[in-house]
Amino acid sequence: MKNNKNKEGRRKFIQQTAFASAGVMLINPLGLFSQTNKSLNMSKNIKSRGYAGKDEQSTLVKWDFERRPVGDNDILIDIKFSGICHSDIHTIKGHWGTQKYPQVPGHEIAGIVTAIGKNVTKFKIGDQAGIGCMVDSCMECDSCKNGEEHHCETTGMTGTYGSPEESSPTGITQGGYSNNIVVTEHFAIKIPNNLDLKYAAPLLCAGITTYSPLMRENFKKGDKIGIIGIGGLGHIAIKLAVSKGAEVYAFTTTADKKVDIISFGAKEVIVVDSMEKLVPYKGKLDYMLSTIPYDYDVASYASCVKPYGNFVQVGMPINGHLSINNFQMIFNRVKFSASLIGGIPETQEVVDYCAQNNILPRIEIIKAEEINDAWDKVVNKEARYRYVIDASTF
Repeated sequence: MKNNKNKEGRRKFIQQTAFASAGVMLINPLGLFSQTNKSLNMSKNIKSRGYAGKDEQSTLVKWDFERRPVGDNDILIDIKFSGICHSDIHTIKGHWGTQKYPQVPGHEIAGIVTAIGKNVTKFKIGDQAGIGCMVDSCMECDSCKNGEEHHCETTGMTGTYGSPEESSPTGITQGGYSNNIVVTEHFAIKIPNNLDLKYAAPLLCAGITTYSPLMRENFKKGDKIGIIGIGGLGHIAIKLAVSKGAEVYAFTTTADKKVDIISFGAKEVIVVDSMEKLVPYKGKLDYMLSTIPYDYDVASYASCVKPYGNFVQVGMPINGHLSINNFQMIFNRVKFSASLIGGIPETQEVVDYCAQNNILPRIEIIKAEEINDAWDKVVNKEARYRYVIDASTF
């Protein structure tokens, strides 16, 4: 009988232990998330650390700063990865106008939601979330109401970094080269669980910047599309256009990218070491998209497009200046226009599309201490093809 009692005692102990363990497994994640909210004082500024530019000439340096408290309509994102965009360099270097410093760049942000305001319905704690090039707008004008917040007609969009912001302790928005960020839920993008955050980050700028004009073109399967400048934006543009059935012609000045470009799906690679290389393509393409972020000979490239076809510029040069020979444009009859990122609905669309179709940027993960070196490589056309910062190293 003693043996039976011992066995029964052991069974009860094992059962109780098993139930307790199962209970911990089931409630522990929720417990941790609720603790995150409870331990966070929603009325206090959020401490943050990152890398900032201190002036136009210096390299980026470590900087501890504060963000606004998490408001009723805000979410707090623990940043996991942040992409490096050429826009970051242009901005901090003052290429697009005078800046306020210290300034943390970065608008390709992907991470995990760790706190939410009481009115938030779009996200829950633990969700994957991303932020692109803007964090606010008036939300009342026609453009904002029609999902084109980047073309806000009243206040203009508030950029993710460097824009005046009354609620910011630093007076301006601070970007994603940091360990966390607070943003109004409307301006955050839901990142599907099947999309790795490190690949999601570049889609928040490079992805939407190329996707938006490509989709507006409404090209047909088999149309010949030219992509100029095969870097962070250009290589994603190739993948997107190919996925929609286009025949892509890639124009680059970097000969050693040729094998990569073919692997992205391009039909042909044209290495432009002189303008004469463009002559055989005069009037051959249905559409052309340029990602070049510096001044260049626009008209010679545009002449590759069929008469009355569209040439769209998405790369933003220093002070916005481009050289366009109007004599050439008169005779090639090509329509020139420019495009700026995309609205929140369209940004969500490209992220979902890439997740569904496994369209991933070619990236190289770097540590925070490697940012300045990566910037030099971007300027020198050495990036292959998007540097993404591991935010755990801030």
